Amino acid sequence: MAETAARIEEPLRTLAAYLERGNFAEYVYMVTRPSRLIWINLISGLSRGVGRVGFTLIAALLVYLLQALAVYNLPVIGGFIAELVKIVQAQLHTPRVP
Repeated sequence: MAETAARIEEPLRTLAAYLERGNFAEYVYMVTRPSRLIWINLISGLSRGVGRVGFTLIAALLVYLLQALAVYNLPVIGGFIAELVKIVQAQLHTPRVP
């Protein structure tokens, strides 16, 4: 009996270590508490949405600033800015296939 217990002990310790590293207890807790799972998914979805909107606003601001800089005809970056603005405007007027 002691030999069987000793043989099973090492794989059980390994399995326990894997479960501990995988945060299995937190997963079981969330599955048994659906309200917590819904709350976490709601918060993560909102943060992803805010992140996308924020990135869109920052990108629009950057394009606007680049257009304003192109007016000054800066010798080093003027051509680059003009080309970038042309690419963005062409992309806006290109029809998309669904």
